[in-house]
Amino acid sequence: MMMTTRWLLQCLLVLSGVLVPLSAQDEDDKTVRVFIFAGQSNMVGSDSKVKDIARFPPFVGVGEPQAKVRYSYCIGREDKKRSEGWTELQPVNNTVGPELSFARDVTNAIKAPIAIIKIAAGGTTIGADWNPDEPSGFKLYPIALETVRTSLAALDKKRIRWRLEGFMWHQGENDMFNDEYRQNYGANLKNFIASWRRDLKVPKLPFYIGELCTKTVWGMDLRPRMYEISVGQRAVTETDPLAQFVATSHVGVEVGGGAGLHYHYGTLGQLEHGVNYADAYLRSIGKLPESPRPLKKWPYKRGRKIDLYVLAGHRNMEGERAFVQELSTLKGKRPMLKDKQGIAYRYNVGGAAKQSADWEPLGPAGLYDTFGPEVSFGHALQKAGHKDFAIAKFTHSGSQIIDWTEAGSVAKSRNLYPKFLAFVKESVASLKKKGHRVNLKGIYYHVGENDMSWHPFRKGAPERLASVIEQLRQDLKMPKLAWVVSQQKPTDHDGLAKVDVVAEIEELLKADQHAIHVKAFDLPAQEKQLVLDTAGVVALGELLAEVAARK
Repeated sequence: MMMTTRWLLQCLLVLSGVLVPLSAQDEDDKTVRVFIFAGQSNMVGSDSKVKDIARFPPFVGVGEPQAKVRYSYCIGREDKKRSEGWTELQPVNNTVGPELSFARDVTNAIKAPIAIIKIAAGGTTIGADWNPDEPSGFKLYPIALETVRTSLAALDKKRIRWRLEGFMWHQGENDMFNDEYRQNYGANLKNFIASWRRDLKVPKLPFYIGELCTKTVWGMDLRPRMYEISVGQRAVTETDPLAQFVATSHVGVEVGGGAGLHYHYGTLGQLEHGVNYADAYLRSIGKLPESPRPLKKWPYKRGRKIDLYVLAGHRNMEGERAFVQELSTLKGKRPMLKDKQGIAYRYNVGGAAKQSADWEPLGPAGLYDTFGPEVSFGHALQKAGHKDFAIAKFTHSGSQIIDWTEAGSVAKSRNLYPKFLAFVKESVASLKKKGHRVNLKGIYYHVGENDMSWHPFRKGAPERLASVIEQLRQDLKMPKLAWVVSQQKPTDHDGLAKVDVVAEIEELLKADQHAIHVKAFDLPAQEKQLVLDTAGVVALGELLAEVAARK
């Protein structure tokens, strides 16, 4: 009789004394990993639409039912949507929650089945609704606890092995509006976590605490309040080894309304929100997939002078809505998909949400299958005959210009200037260490899009931009450092149009003999104001390359 491969393997393992660990692993891979998702509106998925998923290529299909993922939920305040037991994972009430992309990525990375229990309701606070000791308002803590216990009991009844694997929490916006809740957010969150671990009898239950999104309009007009909530979150995640802070300030945000800004992630942001939780969890268990992009060979001869271009900015310099899947659909742009081994590229994007360990080949390397203007910029320069140049990019799409100034704001953790300065210095030093002379050709900065859509920031944009330019030149000891500042058409509606920010920035840069103002007003038509799509980002890079070629 022929022996099966598995039987033979087991025989060998018996002889080596390791059959028990293999069996234990087999059994563990059958144990259902249960995750709890809880919070307020940005955990619900407010202002998202299932039909819009198709607009974002990396996530196409995520809205379809995921039959292998168990799902139990209680969503909403007065009018709650309940699963009434376990069902298959799918959108509820036509909204997109982070659990959809989370489940896709986690099930692709681990063998074990997963289950998700979600309890979320918009406009709720940890100071009242989610308070474990004295719940008030919508009394969500006891509702959530009962939902979790009932869901787990249903698994027990079917003799399904399970273990609680993680608790994903995104909440805090409404605590901003109550002085007592805001000032005590850290203490309340600490008590919230301790209560769940106690009541579920899982003292080592990991928690993943989602950052409030600073790209929203609240990230500007409620900056001090949001910062105070983040201080409370950090106080917990920095002292609790089983609580992890999950950055979300760089994810997409719904674009709509007169000013173009919103306070909800919307469809794209929710999908990316879920990826952030999946990455955090998979990283914690050593299962996060890696996609290394090494330079096969250093592309420059030792001793050669290297022209270094530094690209910097916010949403559109990061490439929030420019997807690699769409590059092949643009006429003549397909070659940009391929990494250019002849151009060295390093980056720090999304406020360090993703950064290169070393120089990589220039190519699409952004978050969530995105890319920025650097790809078409480098492609166009090379095509024009330029050689021996490198590109370094520093962006944070959840920032505003005030974050780039040395003074910063009351939200000190959002201050980017020291990191930006260090990034530029490191880029130059790294090339010198490899034996090159470095010619820092300039800073190519795309003006903050969100700043243009809120009156106080729009009014202060020129002064803040001037501050960044002056300070960087001073700290780099390069008084003639070139700045190329690109600006798209700002939003135009009642009130904002009275501040002619284009004319003011143009006047500022015209008075600076080492600065150039690039009006990026003829980019391809965009579906949404503020945010450039794939064609727009490619065109922006090509426009900047035209300027670079003339310098």
